[in-house]
This record gives sequence, C-alpha cells and structure tokens, in this order.
Amino acid sequence: MRLWSESFDDGQPIPEPFAMGRADGFAPNRNPQLGWDGVPAGAASFALLCVDPDAPTVAATVGRDDMEIPADQPRADFVHWAVIDIDADVRAIAAGSCSDGVTPGGKREPSGPPGARQGLNDYTGWFAGDADMGGDYFGYDGPYPPFNDARVHRYVFTLYALDVARLDLPERFTAADVRDAVQGHVLAQAQWQGTYTLNPRLRADRA
Repeated sequence: MRLWSESFDDGQPIPEPFAMGRADGFAPNRNPQLGWDGVPAGAASFALLCVDPDAPTVAATVGRDDMEIPADQPRADFVHWAVIDIDADVRAIAAGSCSDGVTPGGKREPSGPPGARQGLNDYTGWFAGDADMGGDYFGYDGPYPPFNDARVHRYVFTLYALDVARLDLPERFTAADVRDAVQGHVLAQAQWQGTYTLNPRLRADRA
C-alpha cells in the first residue's frame, strides 16, 4: 500500500497553511491532502494517525527566549490526528476538508470522510486549564512546535488498512486507543512524513 500527499513531499517541510502555528501566532491550520492506493484485498476500513515523535519532555524549557531546547532532550509523541472507520472505498482526503482554521476549545464535530470518526489530539492536554483555549480537540490540528527547539520536528502520517469495518472504540478516543484496537486487524500500512520548525536559526538553515 502507498500513501502520499500533494501538499508536501515526503520528508520535506510542511507548508505553513497546514500548520497550526507560525512565527507570529496561529497559522491557517488546514489538513493536508492525502491519497493512497495499492490497497490489499479484504480491506474493510482505514485508520489514520498523524504523530510528532519529537515533542519535548521538559515543560520548563518550552517557549523561553533565554535558551534553546537541546536537540538531545528526551522526546515523546504528540498526536495531531486520529481517524478511524474510514470507508474501504475512500482513496483520498482533500486539503482543508477536515480542518480549516483554529477553533479555540477544539472542534466539536470536525468534518471528515463520510462515516469516519475522529478522535482527540494532544492539544487537548496541552491547552488544559487555559481559559481561552482549553477543551476537547477532536480531528486535525497541525504543527506548532516551540520556537526555541533546536530539533526540527517530524510529522508522521500512518495509514492502516484493516480487516474490520468499524473499530470497537467509544466516541471519545485517542491515538493510543487506536493503536491498541488495530492490533490483529492490520492488513497493510503506509507512511508519509513532513517536517516543521519555528526556530528562526533552523528556518534560516533550511531556506
């Protein structure tokens, strides 16, 4: 199975329209276009995850003007998108069809492929307790890495072809729930990866 995007090349920078943050604040936060083919026989649905494996683990270092977050600081996953029950006939998700703009408090019923269900992303935890932004963040919300991070973040889109039409998950689910639920049901999987940074020094190096 093959996954691709017309929005950015594999392993290359994600354009700002598909990010949640830019140097001066919020970005357009549109979901990128994705397409796939080579689907195995017997596929009854698809699940999709987008995960940044480069999230800093020391909160006190984030967003500081007096230091860079060391590139070798231990990292953790930060989930940007979790979608399940995508119909077996679907072969593409159009750019901006699931997210177009930033919704304070999170999107309640984000658009998506008909019949698909979208789970919580990790902005739910990041904004928890924030009077203006706190809430349940369902669906896609794009990159917004710390401006002072010395590491360029990667964003890994993973598509799973499954042998079941519907995963046994509640309406409020996470990427971890998806990973558990797909065990034993994956017929094939494919990945596409982009990168993003708001560190001025790194952005100059990539220009």
